Amino acid sequence: MPSVAVKLYSVFFKFMLKHRLQNRIQIDDTINGSQHFGVTSRPNEESIAASNPLFTDGVATKDLHIDPGTSVSIRIFLPETCLGSHESDLKSKSRIRVSGSDSNQGLLRRNSYGNQTHVQKNGFNHRRSSLGSVADELSLKSENGVYRGYSPVTGKKCRKLPVMLQFHGGGFVSGSNDSTANDLFCRRIAKLCDVIVLAVGYRLAPEDRYPAAFEDGLKVLHWLAKQVNLAECSKSVGSRRGGGTDLKKSDTYGHIADAFGASLVEPWLAAHGDPSRCVLLGVSCGGNIADYVARKAVEAGKLLDPVKVVAQVLMYPFFIGSVPTPSEIKLANSYFYDKTLCTLAWKLFLPEGEFDLDHAAANPLTPGRGPPLKRMPPTLTVIAEHDWMRDRAIAYSEELRKVNVDAPVLEYKDAVHEFATLDMLLKTPQAQACAEDIAIWVKKYISLRGHEFSY
Repeated sequence: MPSVAVKLYSVFFKFMLKHRLQNRIQIDDTINGSQHFGVTSRPNEESIAASNPLFTDGVATKDLHIDPGTSVSIRIFLPETCLGSHESDLKSKSRIRVSGSDSNQGLLRRNSYGNQTHVQKNGFNHRRSSLGSVADELSLKSENGVYRGYSPVTGKKCRKLPVMLQFHGGGFVSGSNDSTANDLFCRRIAKLCDVIVLAVGYRLAPEDRYPAAFEDGLKVLHWLAKQVNLAECSKSVGSRRGGGTDLKKSDTYGHIADAFGASLVEPWLAAHGDPSRCVLLGVSCGGNIADYVARKAVEAGKLLDPVKVVAQVLMYPFFIGSVPTPSEIKLANSYFYDKTLCTLAWKLFLPEGEFDLDHAAANPLTPGRGPPLKRMPPTLTVIAEHDWMRDRAIAYSEELRKVNVDAPVLEYKDAVHEFATLDMLLKTPQAQACAEDIAIWVKKYISLRGHEFSY
């Protein structure tokens, strides 16, 4: 059973959540029929972590607004391993185990004592020094040490990392991509998986109801594809200006390229992003968004090239349906998010007059919900023993496995909804173990060396 502290916090959490949802109803009455700029966060309800472009703890972050018409934003989490030599990583597996990524450090830390810990620490310090020299050699750091990233005139290749789109939880009505809890979770995932994480700040309900949040998630995926083309355009401009071509022609070409947005290239992604290894990760209601984006990516096919969604992770997805499952009956009054509160959240999210628990956004097994499941990417589902939504997530995974999609389920005993992402529970051993398990599975599909990670 969950600890006494968790039970007490759950009571307080549900009281505050109920109060907030009631305020949302009042907001909905106020904004009904009026024009507004999309809301992606509610700063008064949770602490916010400032972005930090320095690799102070192994991950640098920056915030971007990607759509001038709405408030859709992303926070980029760039792990310091991007500065390493990719070729040397492939050649020396033993060196990685001693001084490698933070994910391996975590595993070693649990099983090492005494002198071994000291050796590992020295190896890590040496690695930090070598990574810094790489950045200096490429002239990618500014005077104050901020990492700039891509510079087309250097003519040198940087290490490429997979890209992960992360969608936070909050029942579609709260949460943000820059909250302290989400920032800590994304930093952990970026280190363990060795990926660039794009935490999506999508629009919230009731200011923006369905399908706003879903469309925002897809918008970021298309933005990622556009970034690849802009980077290539910018690279062409850089090579022309740096070569022996006629300057007049080069400047003309540059103006044309800038007209198409080459000057808007995101340097961190241009330098280190590998969109052909794209993973989606959704937390709670973010799992619903991730699954929607995955379906749309499958339908788009080569139109999204070179972006390719190779896997998705659904962490206790916010699924529901009109016919209750055993867990929805037995755990209807479960911890943190019970059935009453979740139903109210769905009423605030779905369009007015269209409330239906079998809506395609709510029930993953609604008939006619395309595309065919056999075309879906490999899907890891994380569930908690004391989460009333667990049966619905299990049923979806079973349907995926029936059509030969790799869709394992990781169940955590004595765990509650958001046990690995909630602010109070983020630093527990169970939350850390969950992130490590996710990293092991994800690396099956993002490793350049093949499927060497398995259970």
